[in-house]
Parts: sequence; structure tokens; C-alpha cells
Amino acid sequence: MMHNKLINFVQDIYQSNEFIPLHAPTFAGNEKKYVNSTLDSTFVSSVGKYVEHFEQQIEEFTGTEKAIATVNGTAALHTALYMAGVKSGDLVITQALTFVATCNALYHMGAEPIFVDVSRVSLGLCPKALETYLEDNAFINNDGFSQHKITQQVIRAVVPMHTFGHPVELDELMTVCIKWNIALVEDAAESLGSFYKGQHTGTFGSFNAVSFNGNKVITTGGGGMVLCKNYDEGMHTKHVTTTAKVPHPYEFFHDEPGFNYRLPNLNAALGCAQMEVLPTFLKRKRALALQYKSLFKNSDFKFVEEPEYAQSNYWLNAVICPDVASRETLIKETNANGVMTRPIWKLMHRLPMFKGAMRGELKISEWVESHLINLPSSPILMRG
Repeated sequence: MMHNKLINFVQDIYQSNEFIPLHAPTFAGNEKKYVNSTLDSTFVSSVGKYVEHFEQQIEEFTGTEKAIATVNGTAALHTALYMAGVKSGDLVITQALTFVATCNALYHMGAEPIFVDVSRVSLGLCPKALETYLEDNAFINNDGFSQHKITQQVIRAVVPMHTFGHPVELDELMTVCIKWNIALVEDAAESLGSFYKGQHTGTFGSFNAVSFNGNKVITTGGGGMVLCKNYDEGMHTKHVTTTAKVPHPYEFFHDEPGFNYRLPNLNAALGCAQMEVLPTFLKRKRALALQYKSLFKNSDFKFVEEPEYAQSNYWLNAVICPDVASRETLIKETNANGVMTRPIWKLMHRLPMFKGAMRGELKISEWVESHLINLPSSPILMRG
């Protein structure tokens, strides 16, 4: 039975018969040293050397012009949407197959989601479904913006989410966004270390978001980052996230509405240490993915692999079960034996606060929802 094979495989990989979580943080470097140094310095809040250093590390790793550290990934996405021009009353197209934070950011800025289907290739927003929805439901108004035919609201942005770290089809999505004059804002919360045709995710839109929650590839405890394509716009983003305070030796003057979203130095210190071992984490996670692939080979269970055009971080490994019954059995038996697996998120339109949202056909999203489970994905210890 597949559930027995999977349980034995995971226990052997992690060399444990104790509870094995889905994705636990790994602290294998200078985390304690850097965090303790912030305590010694007393600079534990949003002012301190580690915040700037952490931003520089992310800039160098991703190739983005400017990175702005925030308190969490939702704050990063909220900021990215705000800087991209999303306003209260606007419409934003995203996927129903996502974590709720994507839609929470929209809700709290007064924008409304439109859900379109995902691609079988990436499990992220499907370019064809996006194009079809726009052709059927939108037009370009006299100001050059996309407008919904029925509600007359402006469709301001498209937000693809790189599901489990697998990059979406960015070239195709960007082509549609350019044609319809809609901003692309990448929800790259799960994809630090993932590359689309050699370019890091979160660097295609003008403003994009990354997360450093405790279950991500690296963590700052909480935390996020806005990745900005343009340096000057990035500096403006930093200004907005620090209450838009104009620098002065003692006066408090703020020149526009702003957010208090800056990442504390204490958390950034943890992030700096994690970045030092990120390449090792990515190597170990890829090794784990290859072993999962081998486990499910020649079975009715299909391991979710990176798209051919991409290099994924394999944040959360996943398997597509042959039917709903086998999925339920696998989830029940693994969890009963201390191996944590879980179903994918409920589709957003099934949640009470988004059940009335406009949407296109969601056949693939609904199929994935009923067949996919996530597998333990913490970086493995390399043997030998």
C-alpha cells in the first residue's frame, strides 16, 4: 500500500519515528550569534545593521534592484499592490488555488478578487484562462485601462502565486498583462530560490512580494520582502513602509500616507544567518524531491515536478493521487502514524468572505483541490 511505503520512506529520510512536520525551520549557522548581537546592541526594532544587510543579501541573490524588508509576507504583498496602483474599488485577478493571505491583502485595501483557473503545468495562474476571462468580460476604456464590462470597475492588477515554489508561465502572463495594460504583481511568498528561465521569481513585475514565515525555505520568524524592479521606486517603497517620515534630526514630518511595516532588526539578524545557508537548503530540498520522485515512479501517484522552463526551490513537495478515495486514505494513514501530510488549501471562492467573488471556470483548480496532498519537505540531512 502506498501509505505504508510513504510512511517508511519519510521516517527513513528524516531518521526519526517521532512526529515529522510538513516543513520545520532549520537553524544550522550563525542564527544565535547574530540574534544575540542585536540584544547586546539594544537595536532590536526597525533600526539596525541587520535590516539593511538582509535587504542587500536578497538583492544580490534575486538580482532585484531594491528589496524592502517588511514585518510579514502579507504586509509585503499589501505594499506591492499599493505601489502598483491598486486602489479601493479596483478589481484584481488572481487564482482561487492559493493561500488566503493573497486575498486578505486585497480585502484590506478595498479591492475585489476575480478568480481564474490555474495551469496544469505550474499549478499557478493560467495565461490562457486569464486571456479568455479578459476577452469575455473586459474592454480597454478611453483612458487605456482594462475595465469590467458589467461592473465598470477597473481591473488594476494580475497576481499570480508561484504555488509550492513552482514558477508560473511568466512570459505568457506578461504578454497578456501588457496587452490589457494591467500591472503584474507576483506573489512570490513561496518561491525564494526559484528561477524562471534563469531569472529569479519576484523580479518580473515592478513590485512583488516574498515571505519569510516560519515554514518557508528560510525564515525570520515572521517577515517578508518587497522586491522592486526600479531602484528609485524601491526607495519610495521603503519610505512608504516607514510611515513616510521625512529624515530630520528631531522633527516628525510625514509627507504622505504610509505604513509601519518595517522588519525588526532582531528578525533580520535571523534572516542574515539563514541566507548564508540558503544554497545548502536548496540543494538538500532538491535531493529530497528527487527521492520522492523515485518513490512514486511506476505508481498511480504522480509527483509534482518543476516545469521544464524553471528551476524550483521545491518548497513544499506534493503528489497527485489517482482519485479522491486514495487521497483520503493517504492523508488519514500518514497523519495517524506521525507523518504530517495535508490537503491543499480550500479554494478561495469556497470561503465565506470570497464566495461572492467573480470567477471564471475553475475546472483544473477544483481537480487539483480534490487530488493533491503536500508531503514533509524540511531540508534533509545529507548522508555520507
